[in-house]
Amino acid sequence: MKKPVFITGIGTDVGKTLVAAVLTQALGADYWKPVQAGREPSTDAETLRQLVQNPSVKIHAPAYEFDLPASPHLSARAAGRDIEVVKLYESFQQIQESRPHQQLLIEGAGGLLVPLHQKILMADFIKLLQAEVILVSRNYLGSINHSLLTAAFCRSNDIPVLGWVFTDSYMDYEDEIVEWSGYPKIASIPKLEAVDANRVAATAAELLPALQKYFL
Repeated sequence: MKKPVFITGIGTDVGKTLVAAVLTQALGADYWKPVQAGREPSTDAETLRQLVQNPSVKIHAPAYEFDLPASPHLSARAAGRDIEVVKLYESFQQIQESRPHQQLLIEGAGGLLVPLHQKILMADFIKLLQAEVILVSRNYLGSINHSLLTAAFCRSNDIPVLGWVFTDSYMDYEDEIVEWSGYPKIASIPKLEAVDANRVAATAAELLPALQKYFL
């Protein structure tokens, strides 16, 4: 059974779902968003269904889905519910057992220190899954600091990192982040003016040779 790969970011709106779509398309991997916080204009799973054309892919339903676009624990609280980590883990096991030979890509919500529950952070859940991590960094003014803080947390908490996927573009920030963090660059996705299935497929085909080093 292949190790799951968890896609997390240095913050919100850094391109995790775009990266998940490109990697899912390129690798023919399965996709799972454990907790969906916010349904408008669409959920991340719905976005993946629109963007990914690879017939090998299965997009699994979230274990939890809430209306409020906020940190998962706050979205759950607004709905009068709690996120049970046992339920999340059981859902993960069912997915793994149903598709044991398939690579599973898991997309988190926000970054590593986003709470799922009053005492459980996203990083704790990643360690529970024994997942390897892809860090998504969007190039913007200030992203070096945010990226290196994320990398430092992973290193100090023994979270295994495959490397970076960068989105957008800003100066030579990618090289700086790679050098300072010590984690390699897996891929870079330039700013896409329009994101649709054809653009995702083209980008996936371009990146596949670089991705094979890490996944195949």
